[in-house]
Amino acid sequence: MNKTIIRVENLIIAFGNFRAVDGISFEVSKGEIFGFLGANGAGKTTTIRALCGILNPTSGRVFVNGKDVAAATSVLKPHIGYMSQKFTLYPDLTVYENMDLAGSLYGLDRETVRRRSAELFDFIGLKNIPKGPVKHLSGGVKQMIALASSILHDPELLFLDEPTAGTSPQTRTSFWNLIRQLAAKGKTVFVTTHYMDEAEYCGRIVLMQRGRILALGTPEELKERYFPVRPKELTFCVHKQQETAQKIKRENWGLVSVFGSKLRVYVSNQTAFENFCRNSRDIFTCHDVPPSLDDVFLKAISGDK
Repeated sequence: MNKTIIRVENLIIAFGNFRAVDGISFEVSKGEIFGFLGANGAGKTTTIRALCGILNPTSGRVFVNGKDVAAATSVLKPHIGYMSQKFTLYPDLTVYENMDLAGSLYGLDRETVRRRSAELFDFIGLKNIPKGPVKHLSGGVKQMIALASSILHDPELLFLDEPTAGTSPQTRTSFWNLIRQLAAKGKTVFVTTHYMDEAEYCGRIVLMQRGRILALGTPEELKERYFPVRPKELTFCVHKQQETAQKIKRENWGLVSVFGSKLRVYVSNQTAFENFCRNSRDIFTCHDVPPSLDDVFLKAISGDK
């Protein structure tokens, strides 16, 4: 059985009368890539700050490696790496100066910092180290260096708060390749994102909205839970998708999403919908499609199980 490295019990974090995190509970196992998903303002960053000991709970408890974070932050600090949502490097310092500063914060000597930096630059694929201030580097390179900085002290638990926000699709792919490699080395990675496609890389995910957990499970478990019957995708002989969507909504045959020239239908009245498709002259094809996590999230926030 996998060791539990994070345990959260009925965590509430309030700012005045506003609950940014509203009574959430979950566990994370050692070596897991655990994803926290939700739109901006869902409570993801607030949760991650509580897990790192930056914010104290209003109520509830947070345990990391069996220790209460509120009482043992200094003890846990060497075991935790944190890459915040905002850019975490000092823009007027060079790459090496940023690494030296990060190393000093963790009590690493200069020789260890240089050795680890060389290893990590190789790990992130940074072959030629820029000499000028990091503010002149591209967003993707900055994010890679920020990742290297956050794991300079070789932590066993890594918190990444929306690490790929604002980066190119190529950078996002490269970044997630690195995350998977870290997990393969036994690191536990807790990552927040609002990109639903990135959640496919996680072992388990939490869907959050307004400080509360809507659902928790593997991507496949959630797809199966919310879509025991797969959605249908319609293509058309002529441009009748909008007209067809309105009819399906009007007749209450299911939920409809428009994807360009196609419709995706989450059917609630199977018999009536199939009869409609069979008799329609406008529909070219109607077939099952696998649900995406975007589909799952939309269904979860609608309250439809």
